[in-house]
Amino acid sequence: MTMQSGCNFRIAFVFACASALTVAPAARAADVLTIYTYESFTAEWGPGPQVEKAFEAQCSCDLQFVSLADGVQLLNRLKLEGERTKADIVLGLDTNLTEEAKQTGLFAPHGLDTVETNVPGGFSDAVFLPYDYGYFAVVYDTEKMAAPPDSLKALVEGDESHKIVIQDPRSSTPGLGLLLWMKSVYGDEAGAAWKELSERILTVTPGWSEAYGLFTAGEAPMVLSYTTSPAYHILAESTERYQAASFAEGHYLQIEVAGRTVNGTENPLAAQFLAFMTGPEFQDVIPQTNWMFPAGRVSTPPDPVFERMVKPARTLLFAPDEVAKSRKAWVEEWLSALGR
Repeated sequence: MTMQSGCNFRIAFVFACASALTVAPAARAADVLTIYTYESFTAEWGPGPQVEKAFEAQCSCDLQFVSLADGVQLLNRLKLEGERTKADIVLGLDTNLTEEAKQTGLFAPHGLDTVETNVPGGFSDAVFLPYDYGYFAVVYDTEKMAAPPDSLKALVEGDESHKIVIQDPRSSTPGLGLLLWMKSVYGDEAGAAWKELSERILTVTPGWSEAYGLFTAGEAPMVLSYTTSPAYHILAESTERYQAASFAEGHYLQIEVAGRTVNGTENPLAAQFLAFMTGPEFQDVIPQTNWMFPAGRVSTPPDPVFERMVKPARTLLFAPDEVAKSRKAWVEEWLSALGR
């Protein structure tokens, strides 16, 4: 799904046309940077193509993306591969997964002395660096719902005919985000709340793309997404049909991060990319391709439409170590409540 890089094109051209074929069979390993990320990042409309072009122009190297459906699957893939992984960088985990990722022993400190970050509450971590952030939200179709839920409680206890599409917390970072959102509001009563909400869940998809596709296809009037999702429809489609509901209890924060693997410590391009990621050439791309807020230094502020997005009355967020300790039990609670 990634674009063919200029480096690969030049190599192919030399291989086909030059008489001395032995000089260009492939790029040297040291000139290749391999990044594991999620599919919507590498999609033609995502940040990946622009990020690849800008970084390759700076490094004179070959940036290669390996994409999976969603963020949780990145960690699962890394666990399966272990020390055999070819990833230099993993981009697309969030702070709900960082402690568990550290426990694998497959990540190394990023090694950057000073990093400018711009996330709610601040951010400091020796291993992971943030590249964007956003708040989970229920996005609804105004042509199908005149009165959306105004709280998580109203969503759970609402009309069963008003269905929602959500994502699986075992494979999706938004799905995990909703799990933690429910837990942060309902605590020990989360299982009962999930059981009640299950009557309104049309389906559970592996990742965000499938869920949002069903929503925009008209299969359900609501979907779990982000407060910033309406910005896409306003700027890219010139429509205000899809809006995010503001919830009285507050909204759960997602901070997306990237980290260098132990394998990546042997590749100087990994540290170079992480420094690049926190700067304007990467950060300016984020708002209107990943439709999130930039977490680093920008040269151009996001479009004013982002100021119109829902502003949470309260920010909800579990500490990474608490998620790592309880995630398995909370997922089991969810499975039991939904009868899966």
